[in-house]
Amino acid sequence: MNSGRAFKGNKSFLPSKPCAVCGRPMVWRRAWAKNWDEVRYCSEACRKRKTAERGA
Repeated sequence: MNSGRAFKGNKSFLPSKPCAVCGRPMVWRRAWAKNWDEVRYCSEACRKRKTAERGA
């Protein structure tokens, strides 16, 4: 039963992968459960930086 509290388990067992722009590791989040394979950026800032670099 989750009563809205933060995850208290051992996060080292969750899958992770590096951000395509900055390289920081991204740890799996419940919000990404349905599209984890398509997640490439750790933040909105990195996603926007990707499009800025492509246009330059």
